[in-house]
Amino acid sequence: MEKIEHTIVPTNGINMHIASIGTGPVVLFLHGFPELWYSWRHQLLSLSSLGYRCIAPDLRGFGDTDAPPSAASYTALHIVGDLVGLLDYLGIDQVFLVGHDWGAVMAWYFCLLKPDRVKALVNMSLAYRPRNPIRKPLESFRALFGDDYYVCRFQEPGEIEEEFAHAGTARIIRRFLTSRSPRPPCIPKGGFRTSPNTTLPAWLSEEDVNYFVSKFDNRGFTGGLNYYRALDLTWELTAPWTNAQIKVPVKFIVGDLDITYHIPGVQEYIHKGGFSRDVPFLQEVVVMEGAAHFINQEKPEEISAHIYDFIKKF
Repeated sequence: MEKIEHTIVPTNGINMHIASIGTGPVVLFLHGFPELWYSWRHQLLSLSSLGYRCIAPDLRGFGDTDAPPSAASYTALHIVGDLVGLLDYLGIDQVFLVGHDWGAVMAWYFCLLKPDRVKALVNMSLAYRPRNPIRKPLESFRALFGDDYYVCRFQEPGEIEEEFAHAGTARIIRRFLTSRSPRPPCIPKGGFRTSPNTTLPAWLSEEDVNYFVSKFDNRGFTGGLNYYRALDLTWELTAPWTNAQIKVPVKFIVGDLDITYHIPGVQEYIHKGGFSRDVPFLQEVVVMEGAAHFINQEKPEEISAHIYDFIKKF
């Protein structure tokens, strides 16, 4: 880990922290919530040893990267803009892209908006879903799961931050990272305040948790929560890309216990033709047995091997 370099890069009006290691073709890793560049620690070490230059930023709002206060500054256009600016600053023309959770969502948008900058994509947890021209994302989530669904609960500024503060950062990080229930996370008001203090699995150490906690204690959760709060605004701004396809080579990986894999209709979409219609260069779909949502940390060796096996073809 001490070989990983840490740099602050100016891009798109903010300062972005990146962790990087290695030389060779560039692999750009995009993390999710509540995560950081650190979520890719295993892959950075593994793939850099195989001849790749690995770069993992703290995305806008996270860790040591700037966090503009307004949720309107967290649309997909902002995040992709940050990443294009990062590559331009570093003089990098094309990358292999790897995403997970919100990082996966932003990786899909990156490929939609700037396919010329992506050689190939390995994406995890969240399959591409084309924009629904009729209904906004929050309306869809409310219709499916009700107002207590976590995405809906994250909408009111300050409310969830208060619940997280009451529970304590360590409990919140542990609750998210160790969850193995494939059921939709519906948490009534005040539900985060009484988060249980979960036992850590073998793949997550106290040292790992403490790293996340130190950064979220310092930065707060608002930046990360603003991704959820900008969902409908991203939907409005991306109307020109309605029905657009993802036109880069793709490998998709999901755990069979991942909550995202159990959203109604998702498995049918992935396995019965919808996914390959919208992502015509989809080459592989991997469903990992016994793996939950935070798959890149839970199954680090397998995920590193899956990434390498795919990107080495290009």
